[in-house]
Amino acid sequence: MMNSIAPVLVTRHETWHEIVLNRPEKLNAFSPDMQCALMAALEASGADKTCRAILLTGAGKAFCAGQNLSDRDPRKLDGPPDLHQTVTTYYNPLIRLIRALRVPVVCAVNGAAAGAGVGVALACDLVLASERAKFILAFSRIGLGPDAGSSWFLTRALGELRAKALALTGGALTAQEAHQAGLVVSIHSDEELLETARDYTAQIAGGATLALGWIKQAIHASSANSLEAQLELEAEIQGQAGRTPDYREGVIAFLEKRPACFTGRSGEL
Repeated sequence: MMNSIAPVLVTRHETWHEIVLNRPEKLNAFSPDMQCALMAALEASGADKTCRAILLTGAGKAFCAGQNLSDRDPRKLDGPPDLHQTVTTYYNPLIRLIRALRVPVVCAVNGAAAGAGVGVALACDLVLASERAKFILAFSRIGLGPDAGSSWFLTRALGELRAKALALTGGALTAQEAHQAGLVVSIHSDEELLETARDYTAQIAGGATLALGWIKQAIHASSANSLEAQLELEAEIQGQAGRTPDYREGVIAFLEKRPACFTGRSGEL
């Protein structure tokens, strides 16, 4: 079943949801309506216990071109825009939401991801890309610094030197370069990308959903934690996971040499 939420489309499958940025005529550039619609779609999917994974992609030939600059035309504004408010009202909450969701978020980058579109894509848990996908850090071309977490994600993947080279020149990573840097899981033809991403998302949705959420939590925390703090977090997670129906089912299925049938979030504590 497909519902339209302003410029965002949501398709609800039995165990996973597909969210599509749907402004193809604007290369899926962000407007306030799109940002609010995307937040609403992600929050609704995250709250739905039948949803055990999310696929995010874009309609048309681009994933997301970042902010819609036609809304920022200085010739049509009374004065400089308050971009601090824009970032703290829209982009920061969006990135935090994607990272905090208890279900995995798969991103299919079907073309160019530019500006804030880079941060949104890389905030997702797993990224697949088309052969023509590009990750364009275009901020310096219009006199801005990076936002939507792009400086955080890219520096950790590329190192300071390459991240600065990319940001200072307004350069781009090809799909192949992003794959080599560990930002992209796999690369596919335009014709195969969406089908592959859907199959991938459905496969993940069949997993032990609570455990997948804890895996996200542990890996996200590892970049800031000391080893001792990470060991404590792992112990806490295992203590919770060991009491779930999914753990019981996983062990029994292993011993019986059959595929596990996880209940996911429906069986949460």
